[in-house]
Amino acid sequence: MKYTFDIVGVSQVLQFFHHQQETLHKPQHQGVEYIATHTCTLDAFLESVEPVPPKWNWDKDEVVSTVIDFWMQNSDSICYWKARLIDAGTDNLLIARVADIKALKVELESLLGGNL
Repeated sequence: MKYTFDIVGVSQVLQFFHHQQETLHKPQHQGVEYIATHTCTLDAFLESVEPVPPKWNWDKDEVVSTVIDFWMQNSDSICYWKARLIDAGTDNLLIARVADIKALKVELESLLGGNL
């Protein structure tokens, strides 16, 4: 199974909490998870992603490797999001998405009405 990891934005803590609560009560695309951290560091993201593999029965080593690969190959993006998080202030989180690539495709197709 192949995985993907991307930083997707900055959110207020309560807004992200509300989003996570909503996903508990509606059907979720299996294999797509949004995680958050207060700091833009590799260690913080690895800690945030830790509970995800058991939830979806993913290979933990591959998920961790995907996060590390993203970190090593996207320094410009990481610097950009780190600056946006600092600009947003302390009541905000940096949001990332980790997903099984096939599940992400299904999610994107559903958002676009199946036109992919």
